[in-house]
Amino acid sequence: MALKFMTADEAASLIKHNVNVGISGFTPAGCPKDVPVALAKRAEAEHSKGNPFKIGMFTGASTDDYTDGFLTRAGAIKFRTPYQTNNDMRKAINNEEFSYFDLHLSTLAQDLRYGFFGNVDVAIIEACAVSESGEIVPTCGVGIMPTIAKMANTVIVELNQWHPKELTGMHDLCEPLPPPNRKAYNIEKVSDRIGNEFVKVDPSKIVVVKCNVPNEGTDFAPVDDITTQIGQNVANFLIDEIRAGRMPKSFLPVQSGVGNIANAVLAAMGESKDIPDFEIYTEVIQDAVIALMENRRIKFASGCALTVSNQCIENVYNNLNFFKEKLLLRPSEISNSPEIIRKLGLISINTALEADIFGNINSTHVMGSKMMNGIGGSGDFTRSAYLSIFVTPSVAKGGKISAFVPMVSHHDHNEHSVKVLVSEHGIADLRGKSPRERANCIIDNCAHPEFRPLLKEYLKRGAKGQTPVDLYNAFAFHKAFLETGDMRNSKINVGC
Repeated sequence: MALKFMTADEAASLIKHNVNVGISGFTPAGCPKDVPVALAKRAEAEHSKGNPFKIGMFTGASTDDYTDGFLTRAGAIKFRTPYQTNNDMRKAINNEEFSYFDLHLSTLAQDLRYGFFGNVDVAIIEACAVSESGEIVPTCGVGIMPTIAKMANTVIVELNQWHPKELTGMHDLCEPLPPPNRKAYNIEKVSDRIGNEFVKVDPSKIVVVKCNVPNEGTDFAPVDDITTQIGQNVANFLIDEIRAGRMPKSFLPVQSGVGNIANAVLAAMGESKDIPDFEIYTEVIQDAVIALMENRRIKFASGCALTVSNQCIENVYNNLNFFKEKLLLRPSEISNSPEIIRKLGLISINTALEADIFGNINSTHVMGSKMMNGIGGSGDFTRSAYLSIFVTPSVAKGGKISAFVPMVSHHDHNEHSVKVLVSEHGIADLRGKSPRERANCIIDNCAHPEFRPLLKEYLKRGAKGQTPVDLYNAFAFHKAFLETGDMRNSKINVGC
């Protein structure tokens, strides 16, 4: 059957008001470009005529400005899930311009198949290859692509020729059976394959839009003294775990979050001669992973997306014969599967927005109400990891904000799941400690010295009981920031 080819504008015209649209990719990697922009222009045109035009959006994770940015600025979104990083979208969410619900990334594909969020009417998928028989090969990011491709009535394939068709073979694509017939994932090593190199759908559903657009390059802040020290602290802790016999001498696979701290941690691990060559089982593969792979320090990496700078991905594409033997891209429900995470014994390393003195983590909200990005996959990995580590600089905004507070303003990960906290000042190993012991450990080892007396005073004021919380002063740090712009002005009310 011959495939149908269209322009981006023609493909966008197939998408009607009030439908639900699934988007491929995971972070800017693997996301479509031309069709979302054309769709945003269509929404603006309809609005100028006085007509309503909004869509629901399901994505693998965050996308790029072509998708989240253009569609937000066009007022074309009625709801969005599960994760985002776009500045315009963040502002719209916090201004309550449309509905946003934050999800663990491993759950969205199955929740869609279960029918929890309605239909997927249209899928927009970036691909490096598509056949007349309906075999679609994604580019450098997968996300929920297999599920939306099969569920959608219309599948718009952006055949992006910036990505080489020789990427075919780098993907491991499958969907689990629904309960009660679901089988175990037969992944016992990071490099094990359980699926196909492509997703096959009914070709009669497919329309193809050709384009040639590079990725929206992902450049993180450079490593500085603080992130370097955090990375070194993590590496030293892991070395001590090996020496103490609490971790195999052959080491374990590593999952790391996104950003400059994650890159710094991986770089420190790679530089240490006391950490063996290791593997990565994660959702986002960053520049540091590729560099360590070239240096033969990382043996294999499995993830959901190549979220790297354009210079880095061009290096990968120019050396595909080397990297295809060491990289595998999977759907998010496989890359983030709690079953596989527990089975492989992952070391999870994620970034906290703030932590409280008992080990609870806020990954998502500023001052309890303003959404930053979302929980992403941090919950998928933290709860099931062999060893769960959270990292953060001790202060932000030039020292005006303490990352360690009496009580987090929003709970994403509770103290039952968090084993280790690391800042530039040191390491708090929380395993086997009572709440009061955890608090002293975190304050003494991770909090910035300028905030330690205030935190100690708060702990002293805590009510007698299992967890010494002082409800009168639990948000004293946040209150001081809201009133004065500086948490250092916090006052612990000793009269309550």
